[in-house]
Amino acid sequence: MTEIVELTPSRPVLRAQYRRGALLVAGAALVWSSAGLIARTATTDAWTTLFWRSLYACLFVLLYIGWRDGRAGYAAFRKLDRTGLGVAVSFALSSFTFITALEKTAVANVIIFQAAAPFIAALLAWAWLGERVGGLSLAAILASFLGIVVMVSDSVGQGRVLGDALSLVMGTSFAVMIVLARRRRDVSMTVAACLATALLALVTAPFSSFAIAPFDMLLLVLFGIGQMGLGLIMFTAGVRLMPAADAGLVSTLEVILMPFWVWLVYGENPGPRALAGGAIVLSAVVAHTLFERRGAA
Repeated sequence: MTEIVELTPSRPVLRAQYRRGALLVAGAALVWSSAGLIARTATTDAWTTLFWRSLYACLFVLLYIGWRDGRAGYAAFRKLDRTGLGVAVSFALSSFTFITALEKTAVANVIIFQAAAPFIAALLAWAWLGERVGGLSLAAILASFLGIVVMVSDSVGQGRVLGDALSLVMGTSFAVMIVLARRRRDVSMTVAACLATALLALVTAPFSSFAIAPFDMLLLVLFGIGQMGLGLIMFTAGVRLMPAADAGLVSTLEVILMPFWVWLVYGENPGPRALAGGAIVLSAVVAHTLFERRGAA
């Protein structure tokens, strides 16, 4: 009699995969949350920060692709079509406006626009791809919009409107990237992100300073390799091992921790209305993710 081989992973194996995935996603969120603190600590201007961060991230991710996939990984660059290029350009624009916004407004304001990006993506997917927006998603979108209005109303009196406008561009371009990636799931996000960092490095190089203090250079190495490159690798590895809704919930740690680190070290207080608006957006994100997770269970 032929031996029957069990193809379905056992429950302990699935639990181990889930724990590994959760740890990787949580690690990515922790690493990403250092962005505001590094940006506040470095004395370089936005163009210089963008150039060196993008250069180090590009080299790190490029080496990772070669280590993981060998020549096949590098061949994936040639396979990028217009959609893949669109993902890369959207990612690059989001990264550019993220760094420039950090110079113009509170870290909390920037990260809340980033947290609202999935809801902006839902609206874009409805308008562009004809995807249905459910009642729960619509409620979360409206709550996020209310939170952003409350937050921006505080920025008007503090001269942060430009920073909030850049944050909106950041969230919208990130949402475009999400929709493009959803439309073409075969696009390698790692390859697209590597191309995005290369584009950013090329665009910002003419405006960057090359005379940088050693401590600032160390911060920029950490910004590119640690915060951006390592975070991306950890997230893409972890999200494959757990449900998307769970990964989204764990990654909200970034939204909580990024302004916390800046407040802890520099005492940056975004203001009561900004905090209230941020709490509304964060509550909408967590509630939506929890209900999505329950529905997928």
